[in-house]
Amino acid sequence: MTSYGIIGGGAWGQCYAKAIAAHAELELTAIAETDGDTRATLRKNFPNVSVLSDYHELLAADAEIIAVVVPNHLHHQIGSDALRAGKHLLMEKPFALNTEECDDLIRLSSERKRTLAVGHQFRLSSLWGKIKEKIDAEFIGRPRYSLIELSRNPFRRGVDGWRYDSRRVGDWILEEPIHFLDLASWYFERFSSPISVTAVSNAMNPEQRLYENVGAQIEFSDGSFAIVAQTTGAFEHHQTVKIVGEEGTLWGKWSGALDRTRNPEFFLKAFDGHIVQDIPIENTPGELFELEEQILRMAKMIRGESPIHCTGIEGRFAVRLSQAVQKSSRQKRRIEL
Repeated sequence: MTSYGIIGGGAWGQCYAKAIAAHAELELTAIAETDGDTRATLRKNFPNVSVLSDYHELLAADAEIIAVVVPNHLHHQIGSDALRAGKHLLMEKPFALNTEECDDLIRLSSERKRTLAVGHQFRLSSLWGKIKEKIDAEFIGRPRYSLIELSRNPFRRGVDGWRYDSRRVGDWILEEPIHFLDLASWYFERFSSPISVTAVSNAMNPEQRLYENVGAQIEFSDGSFAIVAQTTGAFEHHQTVKIVGEEGTLWGKWSGALDRTRNPEFFLKAFDGHIVQDIPIENTPGELFELEEQILRMAKMIRGESPIHCTGIEGRFAVRLSQAVQKSSRQKRRIEL
């Protein structure tokens, strides 16, 4: 049985705890959480799990894997402490606030010979992963254009409102668009590499310095490009991916009342140049299901039974793209990669 410890017991941390409980071969030994009210909730919801106020106590215990699910500005420090304690590390995205912090964590994981994975769980999606599978099988030929678009309700505030504090969240691009920047580079990686980013953004409340509406164009080395667009000023949760290749088109859509619904509406359609067909999706997609897969996959990784779905290097590149989007939108210019 593989043992987990979770640092961060907020809403998403509790989703991690439930995902671990969904697998009989996994054990959750402890959760560390600084907020007293949240600790009381954790003890009620997970009575058989040790709930601690100091994450250093958790690191001193015998959990093999540490899942870090804390505000973004704490990722580097807590991740570093976990690796130094000899733990394997599953870091919730974003990997860190900047590439320098990412580099430090990658170095530490290499020195300590510990497995490091970043929580870009969309790579494990039965829907978004099926698109990757079809692209790599050259169903649409060389991809030339992609649109990855999200329209959703506003972000949850998080414990103590951290997600609305630019000092702690860093930027909302690191909260949600980073997922889709990662998907874009992942979809095109077999054929070409990103070479530049041009972006625009605006805020409903400029004083927050956080941007609800973001649009970014990623140019690739072969002249292909991807558009990533998001608004968090809308309602419900609706995501679309369209990819046009030289020989066909893929169109996937996911919709739910909330991002964490277990009963979404979804489809994947494909056009091979002649007919439109519906591509069956074997398992229900959605971030709760993908989290369960990620939790199990991490255990398999440390046993050498599965490759890492998102390495530190790949998580770092997603942060690099996010930084380029931030810089481009604020300086109103194209940013070379």
